[in-house]
Amino acid sequence: MHLIDITRDVTTAQVYPGDPQTVLERIQTIGETSDYNLSALYTCLHTGTHVDAPLHFIEDGFSADRFPPDVFIGPCTVVEVQDSPITGEYVNRRFPQNAERVLIKGGGEVTFMDSAAWEAAELPLRLIGTDAQSIGMHGSQIQTHKAFLSKGIAILEGLDLSAVAPGNYFLIALPMKIGGAEGAPVRAVLADDYIFWTQKR
Repeated sequence: MHLIDITRDVTTAQVYPGDPQTVLERIQTIGETSDYNLSALYTCLHTGTHVDAPLHFIEDGFSADRFPPDVFIGPCTVVEVQDSPITGEYVNRRFPQNAERVLIKGGGEVTFMDSAAWEAAELPLRLIGTDAQSIGMHGSQIQTHKAFLSKGIAILEGLDLSAVAPGNYFLIALPMKIGGAEGAPVRAVLADDYIFWTQKR
């Protein structure tokens, strides 16, 4: 199986304006006073590659740990988009209409218009992903996120799709299990040639 890592390193990823900076602190170092290395990480849950859950923008929405794991594992389509923002017309004409998982490759710059997000949320999506820091335009985040999250559609942001060509893949992008959190870091990979096996009992 050939895997393409589409995860950004949380320690070097760009931090969304206003969010806290990431700090990786070495608490113990192998040497005269310690036999092991030990580190602590302080980071915003929305830095780097991460998932947004409904709780992020919906007061009584469910948290990231409540997503079924199979939302993040399965066939997906990578769509390359040149122009931002994405409009409703673009969704209707160019988006795959039957895909459950769609990842947007836009050089980290492409976002949705509010109306286009509501249009896309009517598709049979379980997950929408982007290589931008956020799926919504700067200064207009609420409705874009609510469009997807109100339908229980997972939002995967901060992907690194620079080495990925448009097309069909198999996505594995499980979020860290953090009970009650509105988001979670993700390690995401794409398989471009996959074989699965089963063992019958």
